Amino acid sequence: MPTKDQYQKRVKQLEPRRPLGPNMLKAFLTGGLICSVGEIIAFAGERYLHLSKTSNAQFVVIVLIFLGALFTGFGIYDRLVSWGGAGAVVPITGFANSMASPAMEFKKEGYIMGVGAKLFTLAGPVIVYGLCISALAGVVALFWR
Repeated sequence: MPTKDQYQKRVKQLEPRRPLGPNMLKAFLTGGLICSVGEIIAFAGERYLHLSKTSNAQFVVIVLIFLGALFTGFGIYDRLVSWGGAGAVVPITGFANSMASPAMEFKKEGYIMGVGAKLFTLAGPVIVYGLCISALAGVVALFWR
Protein backbone atom coordinates (compact mmCIF):
# COMPACT_ATOMS: atom_id res chain seq x y z
CA MET A 1 0.00 0.00 0.00
CA PRO A 2 1.59 3.29 -1.09
CA THR A 3 1.76 6.21 1.30
CA LYS A 4 -0.11 9.42 0.65
CA ASP A 5 3.05 11.16 -0.59
CA GLN A 6 3.90 8.29 -2.94
CA TYR A 7 0.36 8.30 -4.27
CA GLN A 8 0.42 12.08 -4.91
CA LYS A 9 3.79 11.75 -6.65
CA ARG A 10 2.44 8.99 -8.90
CA VAL A 11 -0.69 11.00 -9.72
CA LYS A 12 1.48 13.97 -10.67
CA GLN A 13 3.56 11.73 -12.97
CA LEU A 14 0.49 10.33 -14.73
CA GLU A 15 -1.41 13.60 -15.03
CA PRO A 16 -1.41 14.86 -18.62
CA ARG A 17 0.67 17.98 -19.22
CA ARG A 18 -1.37 21.01 -20.16
CA PRO A 19 0.33 23.44 -22.50
CA LEU A 20 -0.11 26.65 -20.50
CA GLY A 21 1.02 29.10 -23.17
CA PRO A 22 -1.21 27.88 -26.02
CA ASN A 23 -4.17 27.51 -23.64
CA MET A 24 -3.75 31.09 -22.41
CA LEU A 25 -3.51 32.33 -26.00
CA LYS A 26 -6.69 30.44 -26.98
CA ALA A 27 -8.54 31.84 -23.95
CA PHE A 28 -7.35 35.37 -24.77
CA LEU A 29 -8.42 35.06 -28.42
CA THR A 30 -11.80 33.55 -27.53
CA GLY A 31 -12.59 36.17 -24.89
CA GLY A 32 -11.38 38.88 -27.25
CA LEU A 33 -13.61 37.57 -30.02
CA ILE A 34 -16.66 37.58 -27.73
CA CYS A 35 -15.86 41.11 -26.55
CA SER A 36 -15.35 42.23 -30.15
CA VAL A 37 -18.77 40.89 -31.05
CA GLY A 38 -20.13 42.87 -28.09
CA GLU A 39 -18.45 46.01 -29.39
CA ILE A 40 -19.93 45.45 -32.85
CA ILE A 41 -23.38 45.05 -31.30
CA ALA A 42 -22.83 48.24 -29.26
CA PHE A 43 -21.77 50.12 -32.37
CA ALA A 44 -24.84 48.90 -34.25
CA GLY A 45 -27.15 49.85 -31.38
CA GLU A 46 -25.68 53.33 -31.18
CA ARG A 47 -25.39 53.99 -34.89
CA TYR A 48 -28.45 52.33 -36.39
CA LEU A 49 -30.93 52.06 -33.51
CA HIS A 50 -29.97 55.44 -31.95
CA LEU A 51 -30.03 54.01 -28.42
CA SER A 52 -28.93 56.00 -25.40
CA LYS A 53 -25.80 54.88 -23.57
CA THR A 54 -27.79 53.05 -20.88
CA SER A 55 -30.21 51.45 -23.32
CA ASN A 56 -27.35 50.42 -25.58
CA ALA A 57 -25.54 48.70 -22.71
CA GLN A 58 -28.71 46.77 -21.88
CA PHE A 59 -29.18 45.94 -25.55
CA VAL A 60 -25.66 44.49 -25.79
CA VAL A 61 -26.19 42.32 -22.70
CA ILE A 62 -29.52 41.03 -23.97
CA VAL A 63 -28.14 40.20 -27.42
CA LEU A 64 -25.03 38.48 -25.99
CA ILE A 65 -27.15 36.36 -23.63
CA PHE A 66 -29.45 35.47 -26.52
CA LEU A 67 -26.51 34.51 -28.74
CA GLY A 68 -24.92 32.45 -25.95
CA ALA A 69 -28.14 30.51 -25.40
CA LEU A 70 -28.75 30.13 -29.15
CA PHE A 71 -25.24 28.83 -29.81
CA THR A 72 -25.58 26.47 -26.84
CA GLY A 73 -28.77 25.08 -28.37
CA PHE A 74 -26.99 24.40 -31.65
CA GLY A 75 -23.94 22.87 -29.90
CA ILE A 76 -21.61 25.60 -31.15
CA TYR A 77 -20.87 27.13 -27.76
CA ASP A 78 -19.73 23.82 -26.26
CA ARG A 79 -17.12 23.48 -29.00
CA LEU A 80 -16.05 27.07 -28.39
CA VAL A 81 -15.66 26.35 -24.66
CA SER A 82 -13.64 23.20 -25.30
CA TRP A 83 -11.28 25.16 -27.56
CA GLY A 84 -11.15 28.53 -25.78
CA GLY A 85 -11.52 27.43 -22.16
CA ALA A 86 -11.97 30.28 -19.69
CA GLY A 87 -12.08 32.79 -22.53
CA ALA A 88 -15.54 31.48 -23.41
CA VAL A 89 -16.74 30.71 -19.89
CA VAL A 90 -16.05 34.01 -18.15
CA PRO A 91 -18.06 36.52 -20.26
CA ILE A 92 -21.82 36.90 -19.95
CA THR A 93 -22.25 34.42 -22.77
CA GLY A 94 -20.84 31.79 -20.41
CA PHE A 95 -23.70 32.53 -18.01
CA ALA A 96 -26.18 32.03 -20.84
CA ASN A 97 -24.46 28.77 -21.73
CA SER A 98 -24.60 27.51 -18.15
CA MET A 99 -28.31 28.34 -18.02
CA ALA A 100 -29.23 26.80 -21.35
CA SER A 101 -27.12 23.62 -21.05
CA PRO A 102 -29.19 21.93 -18.29
CA ALA A 103 -32.39 22.90 -20.09
CA MET A 104 -31.16 21.30 -23.31
CA GLU A 105 -30.04 18.18 -21.46
CA PHE A 106 -33.46 17.62 -19.88
CA LYS A 107 -35.55 18.52 -22.95
CA LYS A 108 -36.68 14.91 -23.29
CA GLU A 109 -38.53 15.22 -19.96
CA GLY A 110 -40.85 17.84 -21.44
CA TYR A 111 -41.01 21.59 -21.60
CA ILE A 112 -42.43 22.11 -18.10
CA MET A 113 -40.63 19.55 -15.91
CA GLY A 114 -37.55 19.31 -18.12
CA VAL A 115 -36.67 22.59 -19.76
CA GLY A 116 -38.62 24.89 -17.43
CA ALA A 117 -37.44 23.31 -14.21
CA LYS A 118 -33.81 22.90 -15.22
CA LEU A 119 -33.53 26.35 -16.78
CA PHE A 120 -33.44 27.88 -13.31
CA THR A 121 -31.06 25.43 -11.62
CA LEU A 122 -28.30 28.00 -12.04
CA ALA A 123 -30.34 31.15 -12.59
CA GLY A 124 -32.32 30.71 -9.36
CA PRO A 125 -29.35 31.01 -6.99
CA VAL A 126 -27.82 33.78 -9.10
CA ILE A 127 -31.05 35.79 -8.94
CA VAL A 128 -31.52 35.18 -5.21
CA TYR A 129 -27.94 36.07 -4.26
CA GLY A 130 -27.91 38.99 -6.70
CA LEU A 131 -31.04 40.44 -5.11
CA CYS A 132 -29.70 39.88 -1.58
CA ILE A 133 -26.35 41.49 -2.34
CA SER A 134 -27.98 44.44 -4.13
CA ALA A 135 -30.34 44.98 -1.16
CA LEU A 136 -27.37 44.82 1.21
CA ALA A 137 -25.44 47.27 -0.98
CA GLY A 138 -28.48 49.59 -0.94
CA VAL A 139 -28.63 49.51 2.88
CA VAL A 140 -24.88 50.15 3.13
CA ALA A 141 -25.18 53.04 0.64
CA LEU A 142 -28.10 54.47 2.62
CA PHE A 143 -26.13 54.54 5.88
CA TRP A 144 -22.85 55.50 4.21
CA ARG A 145 -24.24 58.92 3.37
